[in-house]
Amino acid sequence: MKKFIVWSIACLMMLGLSANAQECAGFTFKEGGGFEMNNFDGKGKPTGKLVYKIAKVSKEGGNTVVSIEMESFNNKGKSELKNTYQMKCDGNVLTIDAASLINEEQMKSFRNMEMKFTYDNIEYPSKLSVGSQLKDASVKGEGKSGPMPVNFNMTIKNRKVDSQEKLTIPAGNFDAYKISSDMDMEMVMGFPVKMNMQTISYRVPGVIWDLKTETYRKGKLMASSELAKIF
Repeated sequence: MKKFIVWSIACLMMLGLSANAQECAGFTFKEGGGFEMNNFDGKGKPTGKLVYKIAKVSKEGGNTVVSIEMESFNNKGKSELKNTYQMKCDGNVLTIDAASLINEEQMKSFRNMEMKFTYDNIEYPSKLSVGSQLKDASVKGEGKSGPMPVNFNMTIKNRKVDSQEKLTIPAGNFDAYKISSDMDMEMVMGFPVKMNMQTISYRVPGVIWDLKTETYRKGKLMASSELAKIF
């Protein structure tokens, strides 16, 4: 009887684990888990951090669907922005909702403009290789401010795996893939406002998010971030 009770408890524990943690393409998605990114300005001065938390893991057909809650804190620890979005894993590709590129404050500024968005989501194959090209991603929005039409476009293009490099960050030591891309943004409300940037990110298989990111404009480093903790 005692052995049966122990076996039953073990089974219940395994059922509980399978309900909130799933494996897909080498990634482990566990409810309540997450990671923290430390942010810096172009001179390396800390500007705050981003905290990502896995709120829910579920199955949708052949996909593992992961709901992510993001919160941004300033350098004094005060919460400034929040956002929610999804990731999907089909066993070969991790797809990140391009809505993650628009934060809550930006959405608030669009709220009275009747904006309708369409997305080409961000994709990462489970296996990266130097020289490979990655799919473009974009966010497009159309709306109006009074009688004036409003258009918003953000495109991440020319995504390619440049090299594999040793990387040391607060979260540990990694043999990471360096991925470069171009980011073009345009806001048209009467007249166009454009901004072009270049981004570099470092990733490894099995880690959900970037290990490190760098954003440049006209060759000058504007901001960077580093993975500080996985929990």
